[in-house]
Amino acid sequence: MRDKIFEKPVKKKFEFDEEVAAVFDDMITRSVPFYEQNIHLISKLIIMNTKKGDLVYDLGSSTGSLLINIAKKSPHALELIGIDNAEAMVGRARKKAKAFGVDISFEYGDILEYPYKKAQVVVANYTLQFIRPIKREKFVRKIYETLEKGGIFIFSEKIISEDKRLDKQLIEIYHDFKREHGYSDYEIAQKREALENVLVPFTLQENLEMVKNCGFTHTEPIFRWANFATFIAKK
Repeated sequence: MRDKIFEKPVKKKFEFDEEVAAVFDDMITRSVPFYEQNIHLISKLIIMNTKKGDLVYDLGSSTGSLLINIAKKSPHALELIGIDNAEAMVGRARKKAKAFGVDISFEYGDILEYPYKKAQVVVANYTLQFIRPIKREKFVRKIYETLEKGGIFIFSEKIISEDKRLDKQLIEIYHDFKREHGYSDYEIAQKREALENVLVPFTLQENLEMVKNCGFTHTEPIFRWANFATFIAKK
């Protein structure tokens, strides 16, 4: 279903409700540059860094695209768990997993309070940016503690530039991307207003420092397009 949510005036802050869940797959591919390619990149890295029976968490799993892609392509069976605090998203993910015939557990819950088991991989794709900055580093430390020694944490984030002029230029380039994918200036402005103080991005350096502070031995970006980046961190 095509995303038309912001064609009309929006009177509330952005939330992952049933209306968003119904169009999320279209919204994300038209709103996040190289989203599908990034899913494939992350999937390949996860498959390379796991063995049969390893546990992989996807935090903020939305409609389940990443874990479904991993389940379809991994030559070894993995325990795949997706967690999301939006019931509508969890429902969609479960339906998709059933349709693809893959064994994945999609759970409704608060990722900040979830009782994690030891895992080889934790993924948070465009998830940390929705966690209040004051709580973010503490949560990343929890992820570090969840990982087995040698485990990896992969996360994608919208980022801001430390240079204000460059930041404005990158935002305009991003808005051009959205226009090229069918969004009007009105829709772009409406969504930006709805996301204000809901999505709070860090700079590239702030993300790197946060992860280092939590104990990870190596962290680096593995993908970047303008104001979007994906990182890998090793324990």
